[in-house]
Amino acid sequence: MLGDVDGDFNTLKLQAERLTELRSELARRIACFVGTAERLATPVPRLSLHRRTEPTVPCPVTYEPSVIVIPQGRKQVDLGTKSFFYDATRYLLTSVDLPIASRVLEASEQTPCLAMMLKLEISTVRELLGREDIPMATAAHADRPAMGTAETTVVLLDACCRLVGLLETPRDIPFLSALIEREIVYRVLQGPEGARLRAIATLGDQSHRTARAIAWLRENFARPVKVEEVAEVAGMGVSTLHHHFRALTSMSPLQYQKQMRLHTARARMLVDGIDAAGAAFEVGYESASQFNREYSRMFGQPPMRDVRLARGSAEA
Repeated sequence: MLGDVDGDFNTLKLQAERLTELRSELARRIACFVGTAERLATPVPRLSLHRRTEPTVPCPVTYEPSVIVIPQGRKQVDLGTKSFFYDATRYLLTSVDLPIASRVLEASEQTPCLAMMLKLEISTVRELLGREDIPMATAAHADRPAMGTAETTVVLLDACCRLVGLLETPRDIPFLSALIEREIVYRVLQGPEGARLRAIATLGDQSHRTARAIAWLRENFARPVKVEEVAEVAGMGVSTLHHHFRALTSMSPLQYQKQMRLHTARARMLVDGIDAAGAAFEVGYESASQFNREYSRMFGQPPMRDVRLARGSAEA
C-alpha cells in the first residue's frame, strides 16, 4: 500500500517537472521567433505568436474558433457578463466566432506574456469525429458557452512545442504541420471543453445549427436582419434559436449583430484611418447619432476620441 502511494507521488512529481520543462521550452521558442513584435503570423498555417510586455486595458476583438496556449503570463477574456482567465496552467478554447474583450493581466519586460494561437478548421474536427477509433467525450452541457478554459496537459504542451518548433525547419512545415495540428485538435477533443467543440462540429446537433446561424450572421451583420431570418438559417424556431444562441454567445442574435458592427467599425477606424461617419455607413448604420450613441455605450468614449486614445496608448 505504501509503495503504491510512493509510486503515485513520484509519477505526479515527474509530471509536474515535465510540465515546467515544456512551458519553459514553449516560452523560449515563442520569444525566439516573435522577437520584439507583438504579433507574428507564421508560415505554419493558422498559427500566430503573440508577445506583450505590460498589462493592458480591455481590448475589443473578435475571436475565431481557436486554441490559445500561454506558457508565460496571464490573460482575461470577457464574453458578455462571463469572464475567463487563462495562464500557463490553462488554455482557452473558442468554438465559434465571438466578439469579446481581451486583456493582459500579467506581463513585464523581464517576463513578457507569451502566447500561441492556433485557429481551428471545423472540417478537421469533423474529420476526426468521423473516425471510429476516437473515444467519445462527455456530452456538452446545453447552457455552456462556446468558450472555455481547460487544463494544459503534458501531451498538449508537447504537441504545441513541436508545432512552434517547425519554424526552425521550414522544409518540414508542409508535411508535419497538418499532422501536429490534428494531434492538438485530438487532445482538445479529449479534454473537458472538447464536448462543446464536438457538438458544434456534429451535423444536426442544436449547437451545430446555432453555429451555422452565427456564421451566417457574421457574414451578413452589415445589412438589416430579422431574427426570423436567422432562425430559418438555423432550421429552428425563434424561441429555440434565442435559447441556444444565448447559451453559446452570452447574447441574443441582435446583440451579436450590434457587437460585430461596432467591433468592425472600430477596427476600420483604428487600422485603416477612415472617419466615424464612413465606418458607421460601412457596417450598416443609417444614423450617425445612433452609431455614436451605441459606440459610446460599448467603448466608453465617442468614436474619434476612443480611436485617438487607443492610438496614443499603442504609440506609448
